[in-house]
Amino acid sequence: MSNFWDAVVLMISTFFFVAYLIIMFQIVVDLFRDDQLGGGSKVLWVIGLIFLPVLTAIVYIVGRGQGMAARQRASMQRAKSDTEAYIKGVAGRTPAAEIAEAKALLDAGTINQSEFDRLKAKALA
Repeated sequence: MSNFWDAVVLMISTFFFVAYLIIMFQIVVDLFRDDQLGGGSKVLWVIGLIFLPVLTAIVYIVGRGQGMAARQRASMQRAKSDTEAYIKGVAGRTPAAEIAEAKALLDAGTINQSEFDRLKAKALA
């Protein structure tokens, strides 16, 4: 019976340890994401997280929790817009546009016929 309770205590303590690590990671990421916080303040927060981790984490979350959410939302919005811009840029390259571009290079004498054929085959693949 003792082994059962040892396993339960191990699972519970593992859960809290993983939750603790996630919270610490979020705080450190938020510290370095915040461009309005000075370098000295960031160093003090990190030192606090090293020497008094639980107390510093609680103070940070209570004092700067609202800003954490706003910075997270802004970061996610930037990532979303960057992804959408990338997809639009890549999707805009149709095979016809690539072949036309290669044909213009061929007509200008920049590439030869074999290179044009290779670019055309690549665009159609």
